[in-house]
Amino acid sequence: MVCKRKSRVVMALCILTAMVIFPAHLFAQEATETVEHEAGFYYTVKKGDTLWDLSTQFSDNPWLWPNLWSENSQISNPHWIYPGERIRLFHLKGVDTFITKNVEENQSKEPGATKETLYYYYSPISSIGFIKEQAITPKGTIFKVKDDRKLIGVGDLVYIRPNVDNSLQPGTKYTVYRTLKPIEDKETKTLIGTQHYLTGVVEITKKEPGFVLARVVKSYRTIAVNDLLMPYKKRSPRIALTQSKNGLDGKIIVSEEREKNIGDHTVVFIDKGDQDGVEIGQSYSIYYQEKEKLDKKSKEIFPLTPIIHGSLLVLHTEPTTSTVLITRSDRSIDPGTKICSPIE
Repeated sequence: MVCKRKSRVVMALCILTAMVIFPAHLFAQEATETVEHEAGFYYTVKKGDTLWDLSTQFSDNPWLWPNLWSENSQISNPHWIYPGERIRLFHLKGVDTFITKNVEENQSKEPGATKETLYYYYSPISSIGFIKEQAITPKGTIFKVKDDRKLIGVGDLVYIRPNVDNSLQPGTKYTVYRTLKPIEDKETKTLIGTQHYLTGVVEITKKEPGFVLARVVKSYRTIAVNDLLMPYKKRSPRIALTQSKNGLDGKIIVSEEREKNIGDHTVVFIDKGDQDGVEIGQSYSIYYQEKEKLDKKSKEIFPLTPIIHGSLLVLHTEPTTSTVLITRSDRSIDPGTKICSPIE
């Protein structure tokens, strides 16, 4: 393998951007709308903390505390912060990553000390799709929208033809999706799988002979007649960061929206999944590797040192594929670009 895993998960954070870190106990109020759309590094104030101390802890420079204060407009007096208060750690302009330290280094070394869990907060988690080798069997199909609207959105009433089992019951939510053309590996010509493209969520309101009525409660993308239904599963936007698998090599299949040029914050699919040891919360490097003749007189071509130019975070896994988020890209990424375990 051309790449090796980092010794600790936290080291992988250095190549992530737009990262959101939360202590595990912080999410008791997860359902609030303001929390869902926030972004950045966060810290929960403990007894005795001051902005001066936190600037020292997270940036090695106590004199940067005014920057920390400026990132937290809710703090009226910088000399008074309170235990349990959540504050956003600042981001210096021109720097690609947020300023943070290995949490383990700041842990108490006393026996029984609690280790905080690091999280990436990705609010649109419910809208990401996946690739499966075999397309799932739909629970129903939208065959009409009330008033024959061309664009179906939140609040619209749709008519659904149930599958054979006729299990669509009033009060039940379903994820709306469509399947795209099956994807083949361009090199091996083998089938990778079928992309499931999520478009929204509906709730069944009434059951009639031969069909059911449902109302659109969420719209991720434009919902259309002939879109399909699968059981709805609520997914947490908190992605617990975990150790990456050692010695993994793979490649990017395609982006979720089928863009040709892939960049930061793009959702893409990779050709490794559960069966390969990939888990949600792992991070991997994106790289390219050139080949060159060392001697012009020789026909032998040697692979050069791999060049890391990006990173990704795993959001969802299937047996043979995974849905991931590009967290950093220093150059344009194309389908087929290689990935590997984080480099030390």
